[in-house]
Amino acid sequence: MTTESSRPRKIGPFVLDRELGVGGMGIVYLATYEKNGMKCAVKVLAPDLTSNDSVNQRFVRETEILKKLRHPHIIRYYGAGSNRTQRFYAMELLDGGSLDQVLKQEGRLSWEQTISYSLQIAKALEHAHAAGIIHRDLKPANLLLTKDGTLKLSDFGIARDTQATALTQAGKTVGTMAYMAPEQISGKEQITRRTDLYSLGCVMFEMLTGRVPFQSETQAELLFKHLEEPAPLVRDFNQSVPLWLSQLVDELLAKDPNQRPFDALAVQVRLEEIQKKVKEQETKLLGATEGGASALTQLYDEKAAKKKKKKKKKKDDPPPPFYERAWFLSLVLVIIVGSVTMLIMNSRSEETLYARAEKHMAEADPSSWLEAESHIKKLLDLYPDGERAEQAQLWLDQIEMYRAERRIETMLRLGRDPQTEGERLYVEAQQYERFGDRLAALEKYQAMPTLIESTPENRPLLNLAQSQAERIRASIGEETDRTAFIQQQLQLADELYEEGKTLLAREKWQAIVQVYGSNTEFTVYTTQARERLSETR
Repeated sequence: MTTESSRPRKIGPFVLDRELGVGGMGIVYLATYEKNGMKCAVKVLAPDLTSNDSVNQRFVRETEILKKLRHPHIIRYYGAGSNRTQRFYAMELLDGGSLDQVLKQEGRLSWEQTISYSLQIAKALEHAHAAGIIHRDLKPANLLLTKDGTLKLSDFGIARDTQATALTQAGKTVGTMAYMAPEQISGKEQITRRTDLYSLGCVMFEMLTGRVPFQSETQAELLFKHLEEPAPLVRDFNQSVPLWLSQLVDELLAKDPNQRPFDALAVQVRLEEIQKKVKEQETKLLGATEGGASALTQLYDEKAAKKKKKKKKKKDDPPPPFYERAWFLSLVLVIIVGSVTMLIMNSRSEETLYARAEKHMAEADPSSWLEAESHIKKLLDLYPDGERAEQAQLWLDQIEMYRAERRIETMLRLGRDPQTEGERLYVEAQQYERFGDRLAALEKYQAMPTLIESTPENRPLLNLAQSQAERIRASIGEETDRTAFIQQQLQLADELYEEGKTLLAREKWQAIVQVYGSNTEFTVYTTQARERLSETR
């Protein structure tokens, strides 16, 4: 007798077998199409999400997107349906696992295999982008493989159809953190095809090195790294990667979308050019070793012949002193020439590094300074006492100050509390400055060097505080009375209230309480502000 539990589970015309994977919206099953016995994969909307209208709309939109896309490197869609309780759709079944599984097994891939997979991904993206679809979640787990190595892009669950109404709220962050573009994180810039290209750069970096570009123990720090920290170079982790390929990955990981390749087709062209350049280079090297005697080989042959001829001569004369011998004179000459050459090269190297750094540091946009950092550090490493070392250190301090300031801004934007005493003091000074009490802010900035230790970690914040203090001193001239300033703010709040601008007045009183509430010196004024808030509630 067949029991209810032993019967195969069915949904629509499909008999479900084992579970293949679980995603954000649904579960994917191995399934059989009853009419012809064809094996396929069926994605079923998770039961606990069926009552969520937004999720239902997103699931339907995913099927609409897949209907648009017919490409050898995109998972093939067969059809969708629903019963009284669940939605589902069927797609082709791939039997080679995912790129994520391959990377876990292999660690990293050869640069040749990486180019092969990257070309297939770029072709899939080109087709999707031409249809107005931005994937937004490109990662190894969403890249499926057939047994013959064909790669296919899957899971369009959070893809954006630029030709349809967007379901995602403006400014809302969706995607997978380790592969997410800066504009996708911040929500401030438009999501475009170049957003997917940044994710492609992250995937290529992982294929070539066995790790993602940015690693962190916390999501907040990982987001900050994508937003602010320059991406590491592929060749720092894998020297066998051709320089051209490393440069392409670096361009794909540019913070500014406009600095990335124009589109997925441009990436394909670059990848094919890299293959061609490497092949040409290998051909030249083979030609030098197999195409007959090279110039170097001929030189050694000539020397061997002369040496053999000399052996036939009878040496009647006594040998000359060593300092008159040709080998000694040649050695001295080599040492002199080498020393002079080294001095010239060192000077040129220092100047070259300085010139490269100067080019970026001259930019008005501080984010351009980050491009100079590697040149500056190398200059200080190789020439710590060089003519350009002092300026290089000033530039490095400038970059670290900018990075510290961006880190604090990001921290506040994400709602995180200061992690160190230095950050707490700096944020406190900023609060006074934003309120308009520049004198109080100046006192806080000036106090920081005496309150926190001058360590390498604190150095950027201390330099930043000193810079802010100098700016404030230059703007306020003579010191002003802080008491008079607070009285003036209270009076301004009262005037706003009398003009009927109640919300603005309340914001002013709340700011007085927030900024000066912990300072007993101003209790009389904060009490007055609290009373006014209570009266106007």
